[in-house]
Amino acid sequence: MADMDTGMRIGPVSAAPLTVIDRHPPAPDVLAAVRGGLAQQPRQLPAWLLYDRRGSELFAEICRQPEYTLTATELALLRHHAGPLCAGCPAGTLVVEFGAGSVEKVSPLLEALAAPAYLAVDISASALQAVGRRLQAAHPAVPMLGLCADYGTLPDLPLPADWRDRPRLGFFPGSSLGNFDPAEACRFLAGLRPLLGSRGQLLIGIDQPRDPAAIEAAYDDRAGVTAAFELNVLHRLRRELGAEVDPDGFRYRATWEADRSRVAMALVSIGRQRLRLADLEVVFSDGEPLITEYSYKYAPAAFLELAARAGWQGLDRRCDDADGFSVHRLQPLAAAPDCSASAD
Repeated sequence: MADMDTGMRIGPVSAAPLTVIDRHPPAPDVLAAVRGGLAQQPRQLPAWLLYDRRGSELFAEICRQPEYTLTATELALLRHHAGPLCAGCPAGTLVVEFGAGSVEKVSPLLEALAAPAYLAVDISASALQAVGRRLQAAHPAVPMLGLCADYGTLPDLPLPADWRDRPRLGFFPGSSLGNFDPAEACRFLAGLRPLLGSRGQLLIGIDQPRDPAAIEAAYDDRAGVTAAFELNVLHRLRRELGAEVDPDGFRYRATWEADRSRVAMALVSIGRQRLRLADLEVVFSDGEPLITEYSYKYAPAAFLELAARAGWQGLDRRCDDADGFSVHRLQPLAAAPDCSASAD
């Protein structure tokens, strides 16, 4: 999602606002999602709540921190391998990006394809508008739309009539699949099959396990930007849902859990305190965590096993020199998905 200085020439950002279709979850649905998460043990909030306007700005800052190398690594792979990664995509392909990324990440794909169209899907309308303006300035000949929605529960793509027959290339960068637990990830990938169609392909960025100290540093930068990003979710609960909670009563913590191959990001209660939301009251004990997100890491073989259960077959894989991050190209399998074997 970060706009990095890569030398791309896009000129003044003077494009018209991106047309955005609004399917953002209504406030009662957001409240229900928060209630469900607070009833879990450990208590947990849905990760998509992190991405309001301020959250999207802070995430862009995270991507510029020296400890967080994922963005630059993925960008380099996309710029060097866009041609092979788009192989087999015919003229007129619709690129569907799940999570409004950066101009720089999707641009190599739009340049490698003939007469493409572009649909950006994101939970944050402000992120869609910001990225949309820059993309329209960089690619004025590419028709574009935005869809403000939770892409994790998207039942269909509300496309204009003249877009519905375009072959589709799904694009899910940033290792965002890691925010789902393995069972959820399988169901999410399986749900992309009808969205992208039997002719569709999927490009997906996957972060891999590596040195635990480097992983924890990437999710807890010295400048404290990630901590501010995670704590912002409490400010959002106060602002949008009227929650009574003291953000200063929590500290941020990121921990690598090797047995589950994931980073656990949490807001840890400082002392005993209460969170009140509508008619709900939750008491946090001293040191109790409120999970804001997980980030699962998959070795290449483990990811392809997960993808196969979800009904996808690997066609290509490009990785960095250290083999710590991959971009996979997938196509649908003939067999139906079977996520019953997926486990956390």
